[in-house]
Amino acid sequence: MPSNTTAPPAKKKGRRARLILLVLVLALVAGVGYGGFWGVTTVRASFPQTTGEIRLDSLSGEVEVKRDANGVPQIYADNEADLFRAQGYVQAQDRFYEMDVRRHVTAGRLSEMFGESQIETDSFLRTLGWRRVAQQEYDKVLSPETKKYLQAYAEGVNAYLKDRDPADVSVEYAALALTNDYAIEPWTPVDSVAWLKAMAWDLRGNMQDEIDRSLMTSRMSASQIKQLYPDYPYALHQPIVDGGAVDESTGKFDPKGSAGDGDGDLTTGETPGDVPGSGSDSSSGTSGTSGSSSDGSGAQSQLGALSEVLDGVPALLGPNGNGIGSNSWVVSGQYTTSGKPLLANDPHLAPQLPSLWYQMGLHCRSVSATCRYDVSGYTFSGMPGVIIGHNDKIAWGLTNLGADVTDLYLEKIGPDGYLVDGKVKPFTVREETIKVAGGSDRTITVRSTDRGPLVSDRSTDLEKVGQKAPVGNAAPDRGTGYGVSLQWTALQPGKSMDAIFALDRAKDFDQFRAAAKNFEVPSQNLIYADTEGHIGYQSPGKIPQRAKGDGTLPAPGWDSSYRWKGYIPFEQLPYEYNPKRGYIVTANQAVIDAKGYPDLLTKDWGYGSRSQRINDLIESKTKDGGKISPDDMRTMQTDNRSEIATLLNPLLLKIDISDPYVREAQKLLEGWDYTQEPDSAAAAYFNAVWRNVLKLSFGNKLPKELRAEGDCINVRPADATGPVDEQNKLVRECGQRDPDSAQPDGGDRWYEVVRPLLKQEKSEWWVTPGNRTDQATETRDQLLARAMKDARWELTAKLGKDVSTWSWGRLHQLTLKNQTLGTAGPGVVQQLLNRGPWNLGGGEAAVDATGWNAAGGYEVIWVPSMRMVVNVGDWDKSRWINLTGASGHAFNSHYTDQTDAWAKGDLYDWAYGKAAVDAATKDTLKLKP
Repeated sequence: MPSNTTAPPAKKKGRRARLILLVLVLALVAGVGYGGFWGVTTVRASFPQTTGEIRLDSLSGEVEVKRDANGVPQIYADNEADLFRAQGYVQAQDRFYEMDVRRHVTAGRLSEMFGESQIETDSFLRTLGWRRVAQQEYDKVLSPETKKYLQAYAEGVNAYLKDRDPADVSVEYAALALTNDYAIEPWTPVDSVAWLKAMAWDLRGNMQDEIDRSLMTSRMSASQIKQLYPDYPYALHQPIVDGGAVDESTGKFDPKGSAGDGDGDLTTGETPGDVPGSGSDSSSGTSGTSGSSSDGSGAQSQLGALSEVLDGVPALLGPNGNGIGSNSWVVSGQYTTSGKPLLANDPHLAPQLPSLWYQMGLHCRSVSATCRYDVSGYTFSGMPGVIIGHNDKIAWGLTNLGADVTDLYLEKIGPDGYLVDGKVKPFTVREETIKVAGGSDRTITVRSTDRGPLVSDRSTDLEKVGQKAPVGNAAPDRGTGYGVSLQWTALQPGKSMDAIFALDRAKDFDQFRAAAKNFEVPSQNLIYADTEGHIGYQSPGKIPQRAKGDGTLPAPGWDSSYRWKGYIPFEQLPYEYNPKRGYIVTANQAVIDAKGYPDLLTKDWGYGSRSQRINDLIESKTKDGGKISPDDMRTMQTDNRSEIATLLNPLLLKIDISDPYVREAQKLLEGWDYTQEPDSAAAAYFNAVWRNVLKLSFGNKLPKELRAEGDCINVRPADATGPVDEQNKLVRECGQRDPDSAQPDGGDRWYEVVRPLLKQEKSEWWVTPGNRTDQATETRDQLLARAMKDARWELTAKLGKDVSTWSWGRLHQLTLKNQTLGTAGPGVVQQLLNRGPWNLGGGEAAVDATGWNAAGGYEVIWVPSMRMVVNVGDWDKSRWINLTGASGHAFNSHYTDQTDAWAKGDLYDWAYGKAAVDAATKDTLKLKP
């Protein structure tokens, strides 16, 4: 199943009859089968009431809900409690099924909805304990005010659920009832808090890179692995913060301070000799199919199995990796046509149906000390408040900072506990009972070290380590094997929910930074603008300080010197306020040059292709006194230029191609401007060539745990020595990774891998073996020629022989899938619940980041999940759009009513002031006590 969707029930023998019934019911519900009028009536029963009056016992005063032509609600109330009660009610009207699925994910209770197919996923999520931590936050950490808001929100949700049958809440429950006696439970405040853990999981940083580097040691030397994880190119791609340093006398970050050398050991990191998978140039074979294959044992087997478990966890925000991020930037009024700041944001997340985001305004009719909210923007269904948007004084946006907040530890375990500094420490042990729809309860035992849970307990493949774990002499005896534990900042109670409400009511940069201080998990880049003309940036988050190591490889749990010694103080985290350059760009690039900053934020930044392109666009627009308009900001958001094409395409055109069919395709690249429009044949062919260059140079040389499922190659048998001969033949080996997260994914890390290699005619990476149809390659041009040939035939199969009919959009398609029954259910169900496809432009690491994984195919797997351009101070001239629509009801007119405009790069007017909202209002609902 796709890794970026909530897992649906698997098809099993004995359930066939129930699935047939499910299809029949959904057909009836959709009004496409028998039952005509009954089907339409059933559908409409779950649609929200958007006009007239509704009585809610919990309200203390009247609330108005005004919806525009797209069904986007603006809520008006006289007090804060009623405002958040109404938010809960309205979001439940539109999106309760989505909310219900989310809370079952965060609680590890999917099996209660979808049966035994979800037991393994639930077991892993219970082991992580998201819901337990959320309960601790609510009980012990969050402010009384925040808890009051959460309680009011839950009251609103439950007021909607009161006296409603599940089928009257959403059509999916009608289908679920055929296979399950599932009953909807009341909403609780902790259900809202737990959603932040799902956010943090998908934005957790470099955990997959940590695993992948270790897996690579079965095929590659340490120097080869380093080539595949190059240093951040500071000389090419400027970081977010231009200068600044921590003042040693105050311990605070000074954005005007001079850059020093920093702590070399900490910023550059180190590779400890006894860390699993550290390797050396002589410790493992060379790249290519001549290297020995992984034999499924040792640390590689364990980490590979862990990676498979991670693929099975519903990634509600998207596949974890280079593509997860966002664009945001803010331009000072000195460079804008309005004379006030302009702020843009477009988070890159998984395409979902309904969209992850829910647009909404929350307005106190009279803003005062007792009713302080007048805020509009993007919210999450199931959580009160606004996550991204603006109030009457400030605007803000978010991108993923990418801080390294997770560490894996290899543990020497035994019957009595785990080893630390030569002594055995007992596990903390708890039992979890998983209820299973249509089956018996399952009980699991969760063991935790003082760093975190033993995640290796959650797979039979992880129970033991083989005999060849690549660890140094300082490692303890293997015995029956090592385990793997996880330390992660999100598994400690935090105050991020407090931060959301504080952001919503902040009035200046000081209040904005005070709110950001509590935005601990997930760690985000926060950009800022206000009506006084100021712009700013803050990097918040709970980011660990390591006593030893750099977090790039699993650390030895048996050595306490690899512990976390604390967290970077908020006062030391980088920020900017009114920088001289007049703008701030964040797009997952490095926050600050490591040479001038004493703490390690991460070794695995995004590599800055998108951010530098945005910087370049701003600079080109503002040179010679030019000004940026709101429409210029929108145009920048849809910029689809390919940076890797600027490097690779000139070389492709120089290659002498004799095959007329391949030459015909090569001609498409002549005169191409590197833009990736949906109708571009050149973009289609170039991206196919890029995919094949990566496969030949790197993909075929990676271990099976990193390659995509179905990607099969011939490799030497495990433990083979000497040349391949009749007694030592090559064996067939197939990839094991979900295609959405396989490598090489083609993101901008691979741009930096390839950039220096393109200057080398000869390199070990250009060497590939021959086969029945192709000669072996030894040089750059030979490999590029072979990639061009392979791409020509690949696209012939996919798009036809006539290159004039090719287009990037026909390859690069977006299909929106209902988050449960629309992902892997029967075909008829998918047709009823899903929408698309849309042929898209853009691409991997472009500003218009319609991401695809080069190892898995061309399908769109992450997108700009929304776009907004905020006209600060003249709020009603701001514009926005969502990926899908306001409604989560499959046949509602607002299910995907924004998608066509989103695909074209268009934005809708964003009404904020009372007069503008009234003018845009199509439906008004009054909620009365």
